[in-house]
Amino acid sequence: MSPDRTVAYVLPVYDEAENVAAFHRALAAATDERPDLRFEFVYVDDGSGDDSLDRLLELRHDDPRVTVLALSRNFGHQVAVTAGLDAATGADAVIVMDTDLQDPPGVSLELIRVWEKGVDVVYAQRRTRQDGPFKRATAYLFYWLLARLASIDIPRNVGDFRLMDARVVAEVVRYREHDRFLRGIVANVGFRQEAVLFDRDARHAGTTGYPLRKMLAFATSGILGFSTLPLRLISRLGLAISAASVAAACYVLWVRLFVPGQAVPGWAFLGVGMFLLGGLQLTMMGVIGGYLGRVYVESQDRPLYSLALTARGGLPGDPS
Repeated sequence: MSPDRTVAYVLPVYDEAENVAAFHRALAAATDERPDLRFEFVYVDDGSGDDSLDRLLELRHDDPRVTVLALSRNFGHQVAVTAGLDAATGADAVIVMDTDLQDPPGVSLELIRVWEKGVDVVYAQRRTRQDGPFKRATAYLFYWLLARLASIDIPRNVGDFRLMDARVVAEVVRYREHDRFLRGIVANVGFRQEAVLFDRDARHAGTTGYPLRKMLAFATSGILGFSTLPLRLISRLGLAISAASVAAACYVLWVRLFVPGQAVPGWAFLGVGMFLLGGLQLTMMGVIGGYLGRVYVESQDRPLYSLALTARGGLPGDPS
Protein backbone atom coordinates (compact mmCIF):
# COMPACT_ATOMS: atom_id res chain seq x y z
CA MET A 1 0.00 0.00 0.00
CA SER A 2 1.50 3.30 -1.09
CA PRO A 3 2.06 5.84 1.73
CA ASP A 4 0.73 8.50 -0.61
CA ARG A 5 -2.75 7.02 -0.64
CA THR A 6 -5.50 9.22 0.75
CA VAL A 7 -8.66 8.12 2.52
CA ALA A 8 -11.36 10.80 2.82
CA TYR A 9 -14.13 10.66 5.39
CA VAL A 10 -17.44 12.23 4.31
CA LEU A 11 -19.25 13.28 7.48
CA PRO A 12 -22.74 14.86 7.20
CA VAL A 13 -23.70 17.05 10.16
CA TYR A 14 -27.12 18.34 11.14
CA ASP A 15 -27.61 19.84 14.61
CA GLU A 16 -24.76 17.81 16.07
CA ALA A 17 -23.03 20.57 18.08
CA GLU A 18 -22.97 18.31 21.15
CA ASN A 19 -21.34 15.46 19.25
CA VAL A 20 -18.81 16.75 16.73
CA ALA A 21 -15.93 17.39 19.17
CA ALA A 22 -16.22 13.97 20.84
CA PHE A 23 -16.67 12.30 17.45
CA HIS A 24 -13.59 13.99 15.96
CA ARG A 25 -11.45 13.00 18.93
CA ALA A 26 -12.52 9.38 18.51
CA LEU A 27 -11.99 9.51 14.74
CA ALA A 28 -8.55 11.10 15.05
CA ALA A 29 -7.52 8.51 17.65
CA ALA A 30 -8.64 5.70 15.36
CA THR A 31 -6.92 7.02 12.24
CA ASP A 32 -3.68 7.64 14.17
CA GLU A 33 -3.29 3.86 14.07
CA ARG A 34 -2.64 4.12 10.32
CA PRO A 35 0.26 6.56 9.86
CA ASP A 36 0.91 4.96 6.47
CA LEU A 37 -2.20 6.65 5.05
CA ARG A 38 -3.17 10.27 4.57
CA PHE A 39 -6.60 11.27 5.82
CA GLU A 40 -9.02 14.07 5.03
CA PHE A 41 -12.13 14.69 7.11
CA VAL A 42 -14.84 16.33 5.01
CA TYR A 43 -17.57 17.63 7.33
CA VAL A 44 -20.73 18.81 5.56
CA ASP A 45 -23.00 21.06 7.61
CA ASP A 46 -26.53 20.51 6.30
CA GLY A 47 -28.01 23.86 7.33
CA SER A 48 -27.82 23.18 11.07
CA GLY A 49 -29.93 25.35 13.34
CA ASP A 50 -27.47 25.15 16.25
CA ASP A 51 -23.79 26.16 16.35
CA SER A 52 -22.54 23.01 14.61
CA LEU A 53 -20.84 25.08 11.91
CA ASP A 54 -18.86 27.10 14.48
CA ARG A 55 -17.76 23.88 16.16
CA LEU A 56 -16.66 22.47 12.81
CA LEU A 57 -14.61 25.56 12.02
CA GLU A 58 -12.95 25.19 15.43
CA LEU A 59 -12.04 21.63 14.50
CA ARG A 60 -10.52 22.88 11.27
CA HIS A 61 -8.47 25.45 13.16
CA ASP A 62 -7.00 22.68 15.31
CA ASP A 63 -6.65 20.00 12.63
CA PRO A 64 -5.59 20.99 9.08
CA ARG A 65 -6.91 17.68 7.75
CA VAL A 66 -10.46 18.95 8.34
CA THR A 67 -12.46 20.33 5.43
CA VAL A 68 -15.75 22.09 6.15
CA LEU A 69 -18.57 22.50 3.64
CA ALA A 70 -21.67 24.43 4.66
CA LEU A 71 -24.82 24.04 2.59
CA SER A 72 -26.94 27.16 2.16
CA ARG A 73 -29.92 25.46 3.83
CA ASN A 74 -31.05 22.03 4.95
CA PHE A 75 -31.09 19.82 1.85
CA GLY A 76 -31.30 16.48 3.65
CA HIS A 77 -28.85 13.80 4.71
CA GLN A 78 -28.48 12.13 1.30
CA VAL A 79 -27.75 15.40 -0.51
CA ALA A 80 -25.25 16.38 2.20
CA VAL A 81 -23.43 13.09 1.65
CA THR A 82 -23.47 13.75 -2.08
CA ALA A 83 -21.88 17.17 -1.56
CA GLY A 84 -19.13 15.49 0.43
CA LEU A 85 -18.60 12.85 -2.26
CA ASP A 86 -18.35 15.58 -4.89
CA ALA A 87 -15.58 17.21 -2.83
CA ALA A 88 -13.73 13.94 -2.17
CA THR A 89 -13.40 12.56 -5.68
CA GLY A 90 -9.61 13.02 -5.54
CA ALA A 91 -9.18 10.51 -2.71
CA ASP A 92 -8.21 6.88 -3.26
CA ALA A 93 -11.09 5.75 -1.05
CA VAL A 94 -14.01 7.48 0.67
CA ILE A 95 -15.68 6.45 3.92
CA VAL A 96 -19.18 7.76 4.66
CA MET A 97 -20.35 7.78 8.26
CA ASP A 98 -22.51 9.81 10.64
CA THR A 99 -21.13 11.93 13.48
CA ASP A 100 -23.41 10.84 16.34
CA LEU A 101 -20.99 8.03 17.37
CA GLN A 102 -23.54 5.33 16.58
CA ASP A 103 -21.07 4.23 13.90
CA PRO A 104 -17.84 3.51 15.85
CA PRO A 105 -14.81 5.16 14.18
CA GLY A 106 -12.70 2.10 14.95
CA VAL A 107 -14.85 0.03 12.58
CA SER A 108 -13.73 2.24 9.69
CA LEU A 109 -10.21 0.82 10.05
CA GLU A 110 -11.62 -2.65 9.42
CA LEU A 111 -13.29 -1.29 6.27
CA ILE A 112 -9.91 0.01 5.14
CA ARG A 113 -8.25 -3.36 5.76
CA VAL A 114 -10.84 -5.16 3.63
CA TRP A 115 -10.47 -2.50 0.90
CA GLU A 116 -6.71 -3.09 0.87
CA LYS A 117 -7.43 -6.73 -0.06
CA GLY A 118 -9.01 -5.55 -3.32
CA VAL A 119 -12.67 -5.03 -2.40
CA ASP A 120 -14.24 -1.98 -4.07
CA VAL A 121 -17.14 -1.37 -1.64
CA VAL A 122 -17.02 -2.39 2.01
CA TYR A 123 -20.28 -1.73 3.83
CA ALA A 124 -20.75 -1.91 7.58
CA GLN A 125 -23.63 -4.26 8.33
CA ARG A 126 -25.35 -3.92 11.71
CA ARG A 127 -25.18 -7.04 13.82
CA THR A 128 -26.93 -5.35 16.75
CA ARG A 129 -28.35 -1.84 17.22
CA GLN A 130 -29.19 0.24 20.30
CA ASP A 131 -32.55 1.52 19.06
CA GLY A 132 -36.04 1.35 20.51
CA PRO A 133 -38.56 -1.36 19.58
CA PHE A 134 -40.43 0.96 17.18
CA LYS A 135 -37.27 1.89 15.26
CA ARG A 136 -36.16 -1.73 15.02
CA ALA A 137 -39.61 -2.87 13.88
CA THR A 138 -39.94 -0.18 11.21
CA ALA A 139 -36.38 -0.84 10.00
CA TYR A 140 -37.17 -4.55 9.67
CA LEU A 141 -40.39 -3.79 7.75
CA PHE A 142 -38.58 -1.37 5.44
CA TYR A 143 -35.84 -3.82 4.50
CA TRP A 144 -38.40 -6.61 4.13
CA LEU A 145 -40.41 -4.53 1.67
CA LEU A 146 -37.31 -3.33 -0.15
CA ALA A 147 -36.05 -6.88 -0.62
CA ARG A 148 -39.34 -7.83 -2.29
CA LEU A 149 -39.93 -4.69 -4.32
CA ALA A 150 -36.52 -3.43 -5.43
CA SER A 151 -35.15 -4.45 -8.81
CA ILE A 152 -31.63 -4.77 -7.35
CA ASP A 153 -30.25 -6.56 -4.30
CA ILE A 154 -29.84 -4.01 -1.49
CA PRO A 155 -28.26 -5.53 1.66
CA ARG A 156 -30.33 -5.60 4.85
CA ASN A 157 -29.37 -3.72 8.01
CA VAL A 158 -26.95 -1.52 6.11
CA GLY A 159 -26.98 2.26 6.30
CA ASP A 160 -24.66 4.70 4.58
CA PHE A 161 -21.65 3.70 6.71
CA ARG A 162 -19.37 2.25 4.06
CA LEU A 163 -16.07 2.59 2.21
CA MET A 164 -15.99 3.12 -1.54
CA ASP A 165 -12.99 2.91 -3.81
CA ALA A 166 -12.24 5.95 -5.98
CA ARG A 167 -13.61 4.33 -9.13
CA VAL A 168 -16.88 3.54 -7.34
CA VAL A 169 -17.16 7.14 -6.11
CA ALA A 170 -16.58 8.34 -9.67
CA GLU A 171 -19.61 6.32 -10.78
CA VAL A 172 -21.82 7.24 -7.81
CA VAL A 173 -21.39 11.00 -8.30
CA ARG A 174 -22.72 10.62 -11.85
CA TYR A 175 -26.14 9.77 -10.39
CA ARG A 176 -27.82 13.16 -9.88
CA GLU A 177 -31.46 12.30 -9.09
CA HIS A 178 -32.98 14.55 -6.42
CA ASP A 179 -34.88 11.91 -4.43
CA ARG A 180 -31.68 10.17 -3.46
CA PHE A 181 -31.25 6.73 -1.93
CA LEU A 182 -27.49 6.31 -1.85
CA ARG A 183 -27.35 2.76 -0.56
CA GLY A 184 -29.47 1.76 -3.56
CA ILE A 185 -27.28 3.77 -5.92
CA VAL A 186 -24.13 2.08 -4.61
CA ALA A 187 -25.75 -1.34 -4.97
CA ASN A 188 -26.83 -0.44 -8.51
CA VAL A 189 -23.29 0.64 -9.49
CA GLY A 190 -21.96 -2.84 -8.81
CA PHE A 191 -18.25 -3.71 -8.41
CA ARG A 192 -16.99 -6.12 -5.76
CA GLN A 193 -18.84 -5.50 -2.50
CA GLU A 194 -18.42 -7.15 0.90
CA ALA A 195 -19.81 -6.64 4.41
CA VAL A 196 -18.15 -6.07 7.76
CA LEU A 197 -20.38 -6.86 10.74
CA PHE A 198 -20.42 -4.44 13.66
CA ASP A 199 -22.45 -3.57 16.75
CA ARG A 200 -24.11 -0.19 16.44
CA ASP A 201 -23.93 2.01 19.53
CA ALA A 202 -26.48 4.43 20.96
CA ARG A 203 -26.32 8.11 20.11
CA HIS A 204 -23.70 10.04 22.07
CA ALA A 205 -26.00 13.06 22.54
CA GLY A 206 -28.88 14.92 20.92
CA THR A 207 -31.83 13.52 19.01
CA THR A 208 -32.10 11.68 15.73
CA GLY A 209 -32.29 13.63 12.49
CA TYR A 210 -34.72 11.03 11.12
CA PRO A 211 -38.13 11.41 12.75
CA LEU A 212 -41.02 9.28 11.48
CA ARG A 213 -41.96 11.73 8.72
CA LYS A 214 -38.44 11.71 7.25
CA MET A 215 -38.17 7.96 7.67
CA LEU A 216 -41.32 7.46 5.61
CA ALA A 217 -40.11 9.87 2.92
CA PHE A 218 -36.74 8.10 2.82
CA ALA A 219 -38.39 4.70 2.53
CA THR A 220 -40.59 5.99 -0.28
CA SER A 221 -37.53 7.28 -2.15
CA GLY A 222 -35.89 3.88 -1.83
CA ILE A 223 -38.91 1.96 -3.10
CA LEU A 224 -39.98 4.31 -5.90
CA GLY A 225 -36.40 4.94 -6.99
CA PHE A 226 -35.52 1.29 -7.52
CA SER A 227 -38.76 -0.48 -8.31
CA THR A 228 -41.69 -0.16 -10.71
CA LEU A 229 -43.47 -3.06 -9.03
CA PRO A 230 -46.08 -0.77 -7.34
CA LEU A 231 -47.22 0.31 -10.81
CA ARG A 232 -47.47 -3.30 -11.95
CA LEU A 233 -49.38 -4.21 -8.79
CA ILE A 234 -51.94 -1.52 -9.61
CA SER A 235 -52.60 -3.17 -12.97
CA ARG A 236 -52.89 -6.60 -11.37
CA LEU A 237 -55.24 -5.31 -8.68
CA GLY A 238 -57.35 -3.62 -11.34
CA LEU A 239 -57.61 -6.86 -13.30
CA ALA A 240 -58.54 -8.78 -10.13
CA ILE A 241 -61.29 -6.28 -9.25
CA SER A 242 -62.60 -6.38 -12.82
CA ALA A 243 -62.71 -10.17 -12.73
CA ALA A 244 -64.53 -10.09 -9.38
CA SER A 245 -67.01 -7.58 -10.83
CA VAL A 246 -67.73 -9.81 -13.83
CA ALA A 247 -68.24 -12.79 -11.53
CA ALA A 248 -70.60 -10.77 -9.33
CA ALA A 249 -72.56 -9.62 -12.40
CA CYS A 250 -72.93 -13.21 -13.58
CA TYR A 251 -74.18 -14.22 -10.13
CA VAL A 252 -76.74 -11.39 -10.06
CA LEU A 253 -77.97 -12.35 -13.53
CA TRP A 254 -78.26 -16.01 -12.53
CA VAL A 255 -80.29 -15.12 -9.41
CA ARG A 256 -82.58 -12.81 -11.41
CA LEU A 257 -83.29 -15.44 -14.05
CA PHE A 258 -83.50 -18.67 -12.06
CA VAL A 259 -84.23 -17.86 -8.40
CA PRO A 260 -85.83 -14.40 -8.45
CA GLY A 261 -87.33 -14.99 -5.00
CA GLN A 262 -83.86 -14.86 -3.41
CA ALA A 263 -82.96 -11.47 -4.87
CA VAL A 264 -82.45 -8.77 -2.21
CA PRO A 265 -81.84 -5.02 -2.68
CA GLY A 266 -78.26 -5.00 -1.23
CA TRP A 267 -77.88 -1.22 -0.89
CA ALA A 268 -75.47 -1.57 2.04
CA PHE A 269 -73.24 -3.85 -0.01
CA LEU A 270 -73.27 -1.41 -2.90
CA GLY A 271 -72.40 1.50 -0.62
CA VAL A 272 -69.50 -0.30 1.02
CA GLY A 273 -68.25 -1.48 -2.37
CA MET A 274 -68.32 2.04 -3.79
CA PHE A 275 -66.33 3.46 -0.88
CA LEU A 276 -63.85 0.59 -1.08
CA LEU A 277 -63.30 1.08 -4.79
CA GLY A 278 -63.06 4.85 -4.31
CA GLY A 279 -60.36 4.38 -1.67
CA LEU A 280 -58.45 1.96 -3.87
CA GLN A 281 -58.61 4.36 -6.81
CA LEU A 282 -57.29 7.25 -4.72
CA THR A 283 -54.48 5.05 -3.38
CA MET A 284 -53.56 4.01 -6.89
CA MET A 285 -53.58 7.63 -8.04
CA GLY A 286 -51.28 8.46 -5.13
CA VAL A 287 -48.78 5.82 -6.20
CA ILE A 288 -48.89 7.03 -9.80
CA GLY A 289 -48.57 10.61 -8.55
CA GLY A 290 -45.45 9.64 -6.60
CA TYR A 291 -43.76 8.43 -9.78
CA LEU A 292 -45.05 11.40 -11.77
CA GLY A 293 -43.79 13.81 -9.12
CA ARG A 294 -40.31 12.34 -9.38
CA VAL A 295 -40.38 12.84 -13.15
CA TYR A 296 -41.49 16.47 -12.67
CA VAL A 297 -38.71 17.22 -10.18
CA GLU A 298 -36.05 15.66 -12.40
CA SER A 299 -37.33 17.53 -15.47
CA GLN A 300 -36.65 20.85 -13.70
CA ASP A 301 -32.94 19.95 -13.66
CA ARG A 302 -32.18 22.13 -10.64
CA PRO A 303 -28.86 21.86 -8.78
CA LEU A 304 -28.83 19.30 -5.98
CA TYR A 305 -27.48 21.80 -3.44
CA SER A 306 -25.89 25.21 -2.95
CA LEU A 307 -22.76 25.85 -0.90
CA ALA A 308 -22.62 28.80 1.48
CA LEU A 309 -19.06 28.17 2.66
CA THR A 310 -16.09 26.02 1.76
CA ALA A 311 -13.14 25.81 4.15
CA ARG A 312 -10.47 23.70 2.50
CA GLY A 313 -6.76 24.07 1.96
CA GLY A 314 -4.77 27.17 2.82
CA LEU A 315 -4.18 28.09 6.43
CA PRO A 316 -6.18 26.24 9.11
CA GLY A 317 -9.27 28.18 10.01
CA ASP A 318 -9.31 30.34 6.86
CA PRO A 319 -12.42 29.68 4.75
CA SER A 320 -11.61 29.65 1.05
